[in-house]
Amino acid sequence: MRSVWLILLSLCTPACAIARTNENEPLDARALHALQPGVSSAADVVAALGAPVDVVQLGRRSAYLYRFTSSKRAALLLLVVGFYNQDTRADRAWVFFDEQQMLTHVGVTLEADESEYAMPWEDLHD
Repeated sequence: MRSVWLILLSLCTPACAIARTNENEPLDARALHALQPGVSSAADVVAALGAPVDVVQLGRRSAYLYRFTSSKRAALLLLVVGFYNQDTRADRAWVFFDEQQMLTHVGVTLEADESEYAMPWEDLHD
């Protein structure tokens, strides 16, 4: 009988959990800012940033995508109700090349380090 009460008590006990998931390697902001249009080649970009996540052909031109994603999750379980939230932010860099594989321009968004643990009732995007 005692074990039945322990099982019932454990089923009714509140619990919380947190988890974090990262996809790919973080982007190096200094390496991205060191790239110079008209000077850096595709080989220079790969040497500085590593292999891209995606390569897109744009006619005779090309673009490389670099992406790092960070997700943080928090959960709170109370008797019969559970609360769960996930905040996912990403660093993205698109690097564009001309026909001779010379860098023409770079578009960068760095937000992955801003992901937060939070409950659903919290506003993370103030």
